[in-house]
Amino acid sequence: MKNTFLDLLAQQYDSEEKVVTEIINLEAILDLPKGTEHFVSDLHGEYQAFQHVLRNGSGKVKEKIRDRFSNELSEDEITEFATLVYYPEEKIQLIKSNFANKKELNEWYIEKIGHLIQLISHASSKYTRSKLRKALPKQFVYIIEELLYKTDELTNKKYYYRKIVEQIISLDQADKLIIGLAYTTQRLVVDHLHVVGDIYDRGPEPDKIMDTLINYHSVDIQWGNHDVLWLGAYSGSKVCLANIIRICARYDNLDIIEDAYGINLRPLVNLAEKYYGDNPSFRPKRHSGKAITDEEQLQITKIHQAIAMIQFKLEMPIIKRHPNFNMSKRLLLEKVDYEKNEITLHGETYPLENTCFATVDPEKPGKLLEEEKQVIDKLLFSVQHSEKLARHMRFLMKKGSLYLKYNGNLLIHGCIPIDEQGNMEEMKIEGKAYAGRELLDIFEHFLRQAFANPEKTDNLATDMVWYLWTGEHSSLFGKREMTTFERYFIADKKTHKERKNPYYYLRENEETCHKILQEFDLDPAQGHIINGHTPVKEVEGENPIKANGKLVVIDGGFSKAYQPTTGIAGYTLLYNSYGMQLVAHKHFNSKQEVLHNGNDVLSVKRLVDKELQRKKVRETNVGEELLQEIAMLKSLLEYRYMK
Repeated sequence: MKNTFLDLLAQQYDSEEKVVTEIINLEAILDLPKGTEHFVSDLHGEYQAFQHVLRNGSGKVKEKIRDRFSNELSEDEITEFATLVYYPEEKIQLIKSNFANKKELNEWYIEKIGHLIQLISHASSKYTRSKLRKALPKQFVYIIEELLYKTDELTNKKYYYRKIVEQIISLDQADKLIIGLAYTTQRLVVDHLHVVGDIYDRGPEPDKIMDTLINYHSVDIQWGNHDVLWLGAYSGSKVCLANIIRICARYDNLDIIEDAYGINLRPLVNLAEKYYGDNPSFRPKRHSGKAITDEEQLQITKIHQAIAMIQFKLEMPIIKRHPNFNMSKRLLLEKVDYEKNEITLHGETYPLENTCFATVDPEKPGKLLEEEKQVIDKLLFSVQHSEKLARHMRFLMKKGSLYLKYNGNLLIHGCIPIDEQGNMEEMKIEGKAYAGRELLDIFEHFLRQAFANPEKTDNLATDMVWYLWTGEHSSLFGKREMTTFERYFIADKKTHKERKNPYYYLRENEETCHKILQEFDLDPAQGHIINGHTPVKEVEGENPIKANGKLVVIDGGFSKAYQPTTGIAGYTLLYNSYGMQLVAHKHFNSKQEVLHNGNDVLSVKRLVDKELQRKKVRETNVGEELLQEIAMLKSLLEYRYMK
């Protein structure tokens, strides 16, 4: 088998010289500094804010500009140049309108092309020429390489280089070149992007975020609880689908369902109009700046009730067929006294308000009406036949995982389920107990199984995907129970409380973090846990850097709904060859404010961990892959060319 593989490899490297050259090249790459990793989390559909953070590399772009031009440009000029790199198309149009004549504009072109060439040279200093070439705009590769690697500028070739730029301008290609150079700079500043969960939920444009990620040069995703909900719906879970539509109705985001993904809500609207009226508990939460008529609000309120009741009913058979889920206390429709309009929970009786039980049979509260069955079946058909959603879900599955071990760190959206003593919590599935890493692995196994069999809508795999959304041992939910029903119908707020897994207070403890890192075969002395999921309440003094730097919470805070609670717009993380740096963000208002006023969204940067020695590619995941390639090439050299 090994010889067969080497024979195949020899077709690519068909001479001794080619093999030797590639070994030398790969060995040299191992000693380059590692590239910059950019960590973001909890994007929650906030496309505009995410775009800005992506374009400015959480401040890395301006940092590179300042490093290169601090002695040549003023701070205002650096800000102006940075904005050109972030939004080249729009900034060029703004700037062009300020010039009185073509000569002045041409001089600006010459200056900015020169600055961008110098910036790319600086930003690419730790990359090979081959990697840089792949990052350049294809139509200008030859021209840019000539300008990047220019020699003898003061004598023989001075006018040659000037002529290149002048010809670019005269042929009306300057705008395209500047745009291409700006995007190349963005790509070079960040080598790899980690999205630590929750692309979906609340914000209005998760589909645009997905399109951006699909086109991004290097990315991985750790699924969040809301991402898994969407994956579950596409995989055939009707209860996951009901949750998605309910949440979109709650936050006045049904446009995502209808307009972005083309899913027909008319059958649900007809059902809602037939059985439901106005209800204050189900009115949508309003967006600042988004107008909504009274008629639209009423329709969303009705839809919200209709899908919530379908969801509550769909949950019940899942809970009953899986006693190991330990969720019998969530069979709340069976605990309601429909005559007295009250419910008994944990030994206490509470009055119910704003109820909407028109489709509930008190004798069989979990039974769907025939109309409800038809509605959810039609919705599922529409979801599974949305071409755009299929493309996004396939990408999410291809690039995603429940956790990732990358360059010695553990990336996970939610938590590792543990008990009060810090031990890994066990869950029995099909008679076998799972805990820690094994539990997350079996969760992911079922999710992938459900995704591979979307025609199966009520098997163990789809039920496990829903459990990931709401179960007590789920690494994504991280709480003992989800009190959705109580929040709608019970005024007493003590019933709304959702107890968190002990992980969320024990993660402050360095020993706990060490134990978790060891569970995933990572070095506790060097590794970190990178978390999303829970907004950091900086306004109350909470520190996102926990356990003496072993754990970092980077809930991006992109969701505007969380920002009054947190006091900021969240955090992102940068990890380059020198160490880790946490970046706090101010609220992002608009692209126009950045373009016109140069207002960025960064605030304080905090050092998480500084490398004692500059980290090289050799010490990374990429380095491990390169070492394997080198070993194979050396075997080929010995097998074919050194006999």
